[in-house]
Amino acid sequence: MSSIWKIGVGLVAVVLVLGVVWRMGAADEKKAEPASGAHYSVVSTDGAHLIVVDNATSKLYFYAIDKDGKIGDELKLRGSADLHDVGKPGIKPIDAKPQK
Repeated sequence: MSSIWKIGVGLVAVVLVLGVVWRMGAADEKKAEPASGAHYSVVSTDGAHLIVVDNATSKLYFYAIDKDGKIGDELKLRGSADLHDVGKPGIKPIDAKPQK
């Protein structure tokens, strides 16, 4: 009877160890989940213009340097568009407030 008892205790110990190892592996999988996407995406840039999409609000922003500016000058907001209108016959851009 004592050999059956030893086998039973050994079997329980093996099952417990396997359970702990399995749970540790499941915890590692949860840590490996991908992060959420970027808040902003740069669509295009050439040094004089910048087009950015705000992924959270689905809005596109267009920036440009002044008409007589040079590459590297400050980019100013020129307008935006609501990307919820994509697929409609037309999209009306929203002008930024005039710069003084």
